[in-house]
Amino acid sequence: MCGIVGLHLREPSLEPRLGELLTAMLGQVVERGPDSAGVAVYGDPRLSPPGRTVVSLLGTSKAEVEAVLPGVQAYDADATTVVHADVPSVAAALPGARVIGSGDGFAVLKGTGNPVALAEFFRLADVTGWQGVGHTRMATESAVTPEGAHPFSVGPGQCLVHNGSFANHATIRRELRAQGVEFDSENDSEVGARFVARQLEQGADLEKALKLLCERFDGFYTLLVSTGDSFAVVRDAIACKPALVAETDAWVAMASEYRALDVLPGIENARIFEPEPEEVYVWRR
Repeated sequence: MCGIVGLHLREPSLEPRLGELLTAMLGQVVERGPDSAGVAVYGDPRLSPPGRTVVSLLGTSKAEVEAVLPGVQAYDADATTVVHADVPSVAAALPGARVIGSGDGFAVLKGTGNPVALAEFFRLADVTGWQGVGHTRMATESAVTPEGAHPFSVGPGQCLVHNGSFANHATIRRELRAQGVEFDSENDSEVGARFVARQLEQGADLEKALKLLCERFDGFYTLLVSTGDSFAVVRDAIACKPALVAETDAWVAMASEYRALDVLPGIENARIFEPEPEEVYVWRR
């Protein structure tokens, strides 16, 4: 089932409210995914200071990070620890930790449990910035763990959230592994994220990468994919998984249910539509 929410701000005066609005949206899709949740946020100066590389980790803590990386700042957010350092330094100092996101101006937070409680642990309502993506998970393809929670972020500043199921994920995982791609979980959504990241690495833009995904993947899915400058939505050929997009001059938002859009300012003036099957919609900063 799962619930997806996303908000891409066009109006800078709304940026101080990003976390508040994303928290309200996430709270409207809890019933769609009560076992775990995650968010990716772009532009928050506390989590991702300007000019600093940020790494989001599982399997460690602020105290452990600061003990092995003197002078490096870290924040605990439930199961996730956000570190202001480059990936090679973090990987060398903390070989047992798992990287779940990295990039400039970007942080990923994940955990298990009730999504509303997780939003409080994340201090999500205090977050500022220009873009945010959230997901509430009902596990079907793998265990309920922080690693299995969405978003899946496997390229710099990139993340993917997914409602649905990829039928041929095992085949594509084998193909990607044969190309040297490593995986962190058995989650089918991670296969989609790795596929998109691979296409972007090879020079495709986000629209092309998602069109290739539609050609290669079987199953039922709604995807919201974000990068350091883009926000994109695509659905499978049958489009049986719910998705609505709302657009105003001030923002673009996507959600699995209308009630998650109804919390946004100016929703009464928004253009609201259901994305067409296999049509890729991209908005850029």
